[in-house]
Amino acid sequence: MQKLDLLVIAVHPDDAELGAGGTIAKYVAEGKKVGIVDLTAGELGTRGTAATRLQEATDAANILGLSVRENLNLRDGFFENAEFEKLAVIKAIRKYQPEIIITNAQIDRHPDHGRAGALVTEACFLAGLRRIETELDHVAQEVHRPRLLLQMIQDQYIKPDVVLDITAYNDIKTKAILAYKTQFYTGESSNSDEPQTYISNPDFMESTNARAREFGRTIQAKYAEGFTCKRILGVDDIFNLI
Repeated sequence: MQKLDLLVIAVHPDDAELGAGGTIAKYVAEGKKVGIVDLTAGELGTRGTAATRLQEATDAANILGLSVRENLNLRDGFFENAEFEKLAVIKAIRKYQPEIIITNAQIDRHPDHGRAGALVTEACFLAGLRRIETELDHVAQEVHRPRLLLQMIQDQYIKPDVVLDITAYNDIKTKAILAYKTQFYTGESSNSDEPQTYISNPDFMESTNARAREFGRTIQAKYAEGFTCKRILGVDDIFNLI
């Protein structure tokens, strides 16, 4: 077991970078142990292949300075919120014992996002039940439920419950996103023979930065990332709120 402070569990390679790349970079810089678990290889993507996405995910992980990144190899587009998938996520949660988990948006343009968000949300609860027994390398796993579960805000705008200043880390976030050379417009990929997609359009990265600027403005920062939470959040000092 490699205990993590923060674990991002997202359905497609590049989801974590797009929705929480600045947050990841911030806490890595502060010495936290941060990891990503990708649910699928994104093999149904129009551009690139599962193999190229894996290499790009590795490159992005190095840019972000992750402690670990793994892929559960669930079926892109066809995974279900069912027993098999829940157990796979439960095992990952118990393996890394994170304090905080960030996952996909609860509702979004891509149907995989909302389904993955629901899957991870339920698995977080179930991972804390001792009567659900799991093993890793033939050794019984300890139960674990993260202290906090947050959901990313992805393509569709959702009013955030938490907004985090990522101004100092937005450049790292951008570099990690653009590590996915087959997926996004990087200048050098603009001449690719592969078909144009919703996210390969140069305007997509502009809109990503615009979203970060929008969230930043709400807390008087240049760039920020927003997250939602299904429970009420408490603080012990209202004088420290921005």
